[in-house]
Amino acid sequence: MYIKVIVAPSAKREKVEEKGEETLMISVKEPASGNRANQRVREIIAGRFNVPLGKVRILTGHHSRAKMVSISN
Repeated sequence: MYIKVIVAPSAKREKVEEKGEETLMISVKEPASGNRANQRVREIIAGRFNVPLGKVRILTGHHSRAKMVSISN
């Protein structure tokens, strides 16, 4: 499964909003530096779809707010 994710790092509160059928807007408290925001995004997606963290991969957008994420079964 592929999901488009738009990330807002360094937010005051974490939240997940659905923006269409396969797009999520995720706000995380972690800053973008040190790959911490990307790691937190993976954790949130794994929890939301009830899959292990290793099954969630960021395919594109490692240094961008817009990302394409793959979830393996």
